[in-house]
Amino acid sequence: MLIGVPKEIKDNENRVGLTPAAVSTLTQHGHQVLLQTQAGAGSFLTDAEYEAAGATIVETAQQAWAAQMVVKVKEPIAEEYPFFREDLLLFTYLHLASNQALTEALLSSGVTGVAYETVQQNGQLPLLTPMSEVAGRMATQVGAMYLQKTYGGRGVLMGGVPGVAPANVAILGGGIVGMNAAKVAVGMGARVTILDVNHDRLKYLDDVYRGQLQTRHSDDYTIKEVVYQADLVIGAVLIAGGRAPCLINRAMLKNMQKNAVIVDVAVDQGGCVETIKATTHSHPTYEVDGIVHYGVANMPAAVPRTSTFALNHQTTPYVLRLANQGLDALRDFLPLQQGLNTHRGLLTYQAVADAFALPYTDALQALQR
Repeated sequence: MLIGVPKEIKDNENRVGLTPAAVSTLTQHGHQVLLQTQAGAGSFLTDAEYEAAGATIVETAQQAWAAQMVVKVKEPIAEEYPFFREDLLLFTYLHLASNQALTEALLSSGVTGVAYETVQQNGQLPLLTPMSEVAGRMATQVGAMYLQKTYGGRGVLMGGVPGVAPANVAILGGGIVGMNAAKVAVGMGARVTILDVNHDRLKYLDDVYRGQLQTRHSDDYTIKEVVYQADLVIGAVLIAGGRAPCLINRAMLKNMQKNAVIVDVAVDQGGCVETIKATTHSHPTYEVDGIVHYGVANMPAAVPRTSTFALNHQTTPYVLRLANQGLDALRDFLPLQQGLNTHRGLLTYQAVADAFALPYTDALQALQR
C-alpha cells in the first residue's frame, strides 16, 4: 500500500504521524511511505532519518495526501478538506462529535475515516491512552503555571510552603487523564480531590494513592462543593467518541475562587465546561467572569518528541494491519471496525450521529457496500 504522511498544519502541532521506526516496519512489509519534507522536524526527526528508514520524501502536502492511506496525528483542518476523496483511507484523531464541519466534509467526500480515539480493544482505548497520559500530566503543569499572578491566576503555589496551605486541585474524572493529572498534582504537594461516577474507579484510586488525595462521587451537588473551593479545576471526563457532558455551567463561575484556573482537557470533545472554547498554543487562555480558561485542544503537541514516540508505539501495529489488509482489516478486526467513523458517505459511529442528529449506519453494514 502507498501510505502518505503530510506535515501537520494545526497551530503549533509538532507531532508527526509516523516515526522512522514505524516507516521501517512498513517498508519491510513491502509498503511505500511518502513523507512530506520536514514533517518530522517539530519532533526533531530529520528527512535523512526517514530516508534511511525507507521513506520517499515529497515536497508538497498534495503529494502525501495522494496516497491510498494517510496517517496523521490531528484531525484535518479546513485547508486540508480539498484533499479528501472517496478512495482515501484516513487514520488519525478525528474527534468528530465536536466538529460538525469536519464530519460533513468527510461524509460529502466519501472518505473512509478511522479515528484513533474510538479504536477499542479489550474494553480499552489503546490509541487514545498515550496522549491522555501526556495531556493529564501536562494539565497539572499548565495549571500550576497559570496559577501564577503573572499569568492571571490566584498567585498560589501548588505545594504551598511551611505554614501556608497548598493549592486546592479539583479533577473531574478519574480515568487516564484524571489519574495522570492527580499523579503530578500529588507529587507537587497540592491538596487533590478527584471525582468520578464509577465507584470501582474511586476505590482503585483510593487504594493507589493511600490517602494522598480525596475521592468523591461525582454529582451536581458535590461538583459545586469541590469546584467552589478549588484554585485549579481540571476537566478530565470522557465519553468514548461522544461529546463531553457539561459539568460546570457559567452560573457556577461567580461562586468560584477569584482568578481560579480551569484546564479542560475534554475540550477536543466539546469540553465539560460551558464557557470553554478551543484555544491554541499561540493564544492558550482567556478570562470569563474572573476565571482563567485554558482550552488548548492539542496539548501534547507542546512536548512533541515524547508524544510522537508514545503515540507511534501504540498506532504502528494498527497502521500495519490496515496497510496489509486494507478495508478487510476493518471488516475482520473488531478493534479497527469500532474505530470506523465514516465510510463512503455513511456515518458509522453512533455517538457522532447522536451529537448532530444525523443518520447512523452500522460499521459492518457500511463496509459491505
